[in-house]
Amino acid sequence: MIRLNCFFQAKKGKYQEALEAALALVGESQRQEGCIAYDVFESGTRKDVFMICETWANQAALDAHSASAPFQTLVPTIHNCGEMKIEQFEF
Repeated sequence: MIRLNCFFQAKKGKYQEALEAALALVGESQRQEGCIAYDVFESGTRKDVFMICETWANQAALDAHSASAPFQTLVPTIHNCGEMKIEQFEF
């Protein structure tokens, strides 16, 4: 399994746009083959930060997700709204 933690910090005035794109990405991703878990979590202490946590069955499933139309459309929107740091773990 592969786990990704994607930490996002919004530019001023861009949080809501990024969060809406992240929520749309979650909805699409949860239906993809090989998706074990996919959700977004808002920070309880910082109003400009959220995290997308995703778990994939294997690299092939993650690669298919990364190549999917929702990913190709929504991830650039999120990136344009702030900065993202990604941690990847395999287990």
